[in-house]
Amino acid sequence: MKGLHRRRTVVVTGASAGVGRAAARAFGARGDRVALLARGRTGLTAVADEVRSAGGKALVVPADVSDAKAVEAAAEQIEAELGPIDVWVNNAFAGIFAPFPEITPDEFRRVTEVTYLGCVFGTRAALRRMLPRDHGTIVQVGSALAYRGIPLQSAYCGAKHAIQGFNESLRCELLHHGSRVRTTMVQLPAVNTPQFDWVISRLPGRSRPVAPVHQPETAARAVVHAAAHPRRREYWTGGSTAATLLVNAVAPGLLDRYLARHVYTRQWDEQGTGYSFGNLWSPADGTGGPDAGAHGRFDEEARKRSAQAWLSRQRNRLAVAAALGMVVAAGRRRTGTARR
Repeated sequence: MKGLHRRRTVVVTGASAGVGRAAARAFGARGDRVALLARGRTGLTAVADEVRSAGGKALVVPADVSDAKAVEAAAEQIEAELGPIDVWVNNAFAGIFAPFPEITPDEFRRVTEVTYLGCVFGTRAALRRMLPRDHGTIVQVGSALAYRGIPLQSAYCGAKHAIQGFNESLRCELLHHGSRVRTTMVQLPAVNTPQFDWVISRLPGRSRPVAPVHQPETAARAVVHAAAHPRRREYWTGGSTAATLLVNAVAPGLLDRYLARHVYTRQWDEQGTGYSFGNLWSPADGTGGPDAGAHGRFDEEARKRSAQAWLSRQRNRLAVAAALGMVVAAGRRRTGTARR
């Protein structure tokens, strides 16, 4: 794909592992200049090597996205070393698996600061540079849980809902001013990332995603596509995401009862232990910490492709094809009528 498009300067937060890491590699494969933001240096160093091997240019920028000044300083460094920022991907997050009464106020605040305010601060730093140029794209990495809260993840769901509302408000403002800066959101399904061994868990067993589970590369393709086609308000990835959001729109009370009965106990393995300390306050790949990579421990069950995501990306082409088919069919009917 290199040479078929202009090389861009792309910022990916939460780039050291999971979806952020897979997305960084995908941007690198396009030949882009990729700035990598996260707290832990081990994962950042590893993904920088992967971006360069894929054909891109990488810049490691250790930063905690919940610190507005640190994010602003990171943006300044990126533009000084890589040039004007074309795409900013807000992907960093934190989470905790526990019943709400077992989450402390400080823990809830921290999840909100990283997941929601990290997105706000990243967006602010991007807009400060994009608006004067009237150019740029901001991609918010969301989730089906941005619309539909589920049990045992109240802090994460609340933060993702907040991002949804924030992004809608911002999009309306940009449309009002006729700005050519774009913002779009990618709603993801359950993804096989290392987070389930990192987040604090107070469950009876090891936390796990609710099946079906997708590989991070599926999510990465959606993020890269959204960055290149930001006029769409949002993209849904995974059949489970589409089904959840559609059912929630027409029968939210019924879905409440289904989640309470069936999903509550599907968020931990029967084997293993919970009560991990997690990476909420410090990176799991900090000084001397291991590089976790993009994948979690669910490779055997994770899906590598999403037919729904492909259909979503091809929506315009399919609509044109359907319209042409209708025109051809109508023409044949008219011809048949004339002959009769």
